[in-house]
Amino acid sequence: MYEKQILRILLDVGAQGISVKKLAKHVYNHYCTLFFTPDFEEIYRSVQYYLRSQAAKPQSPIEHAKKWGHYRIKARQAATVRELFLDFDAVDNDEEETKGTDMSLNLFDNF
Repeated sequence: MYEKQILRILLDVGAQGISVKKLAKHVYNHYCTLFFTPDFEEIYRSVQYYLRSQAAKPQSPIEHAKKWGHYRIKARQAATVRELFLDFDAVDNDEEETKGTDMSLNLFDNF
């Protein structure tokens, strides 16, 4: 349920990894809003289960870090995980803006 958010946080953290509790707090804060407060214990169990199950699989991009209870993205698979977050629907409007004429006023025309 929280896989993308977990992977995004693990990518941001880098090679040192992050503890399950801190990761669960980040996920909790991401989903907590003014009108909805999720159950932290449920998120913690879900994050813990996901990390344990993924770290046990050899093809998974998640592994145990050097510290006990910490997880990280495997260094050789970080680029593959980053590709999951590429947004191909984004339109680049920079070309359209540069083709138009410059209608801005010059503040220093009188000098």
